[in-house]
Amino acid sequence: MRRLIALLALTATSALTAVQVFAAPTHQPAPVPAAATASTATAKGLWLLTDYPSQTVRAGEVTNVHFKLQNMGLPPEPLALSVSDVPAGWKIELMGSGQPVAAAMPAINESVSLQLRVEVPKGAKPGSHVVTIHAKGPSQSIDLPVTLTIGEIAPAKLTIKSSLPALRGTPKSSFDYTLSVTNDSGKDLTVALSAQAPSNFQTTFTEGYGSNEISSIPITAGQSKDIKIKVTPPREVKAGDYPVLVKAAAEGATAEQRVTLQISGQGKLSLSTKDGRLSGDATVGKTATYNLVVGNDGTAPLEDVELSGTVPTNWKVEFNPKTIASIAPGEKKEVQAIVTPSDKAIAGDYVASFRAGARGDSANADFRITVTTSTLWGIVGIGIIAVALLVLLGAVARFGRR
Repeated sequence: MRRLIALLALTATSALTAVQVFAAPTHQPAPVPAAATASTATAKGLWLLTDYPSQTVRAGEVTNVHFKLQNMGLPPEPLALSVSDVPAGWKIELMGSGQPVAAAMPAINESVSLQLRVEVPKGAKPGSHVVTIHAKGPSQSIDLPVTLTIGEIAPAKLTIKSSLPALRGTPKSSFDYTLSVTNDSGKDLTVALSAQAPSNFQTTFTEGYGSNEISSIPITAGQSKDIKIKVTPPREVKAGDYPVLVKAAAEGATAEQRVTLQISGQGKLSLSTKDGRLSGDATVGKTATYNLVVGNDGTAPLEDVELSGTVPTNWKVEFNPKTIASIAPGEKKEVQAIVTPSDKAIAGDYVASFRAGARGDSANADFRITVTTSTLWGIVGIGIIAVALLVLLGAVARFGRR
């Protein structure tokens, strides 16, 4: 009996193992071709490439077809450039860096940018023409067919945008805006730049990466260029928002972008006297008081205005009041400068410098002070001279008799 049970168990185990073997999925990878398993070799050769091998041209106008000569992994060599199958009456030139070229030599794994300048005669009839660009060297050559169809080219179209159309500052600030001008037409354009600004506002244009002032900029078809406009407001401008209209124009197409200067008010200190006379008199060792006028010629209040001064050595200077809490735009306030010359000062002219300072601005005034000696000392001096004369006369009278 035990042998029978063991035999049955062994049979069941073998059957289960067989089922698992045959039921197990066989996820074997698909065979890979030898070419795919091998490392892909770097592409080598010459290519003439253009983004648009079929373009529209218009009779009586010039069109530029952009293409490049690409060298992948080959030793550099000069490649003669030519064009064949040019329709009768058409004028076609190969251009590089703005000049006619007859050959190019791209470095290994580099490319050379070129242009096909196509001038179609005015009387050309509608239709398509295929011209072929050739690049031929001692060991390599390549061709590029380009289809040119005479038809209507999209009219000139421009767009202009500013990333920051509003900037805030003071009348002393320079406002710099960066704008992007896009040529959305099918031909290269020279775009004229201009700006309409409030009276006495100064505007200048520069390229986005340069500092030279410009009035126009060439933009390739379908491309964009960044420009900068710097707006400088007059110093006396009042607080407020000031719009400037920037314009781009080319061949009847225009684009506009409005930028705004948000100018906050700014105080401007002035320091003088009522009559504008910056001079006065003083006596040695005695206090002299001068009335000054502190004003705000700006467009915003000035706060915490403090008075200070510089006087000759051993002199004293004080102000009443020394500080002014606030001065409104257009307001003037009087201040007394109290100056005491040194007891040892010699009669003559001296200069004292007075200063008014506030947060963001200051004003200075040089004040000429004419110093004289005291009247008492004059009387004493006269008395001394008189006594000396009497003594002298007495001596003459006494010794003269002998």
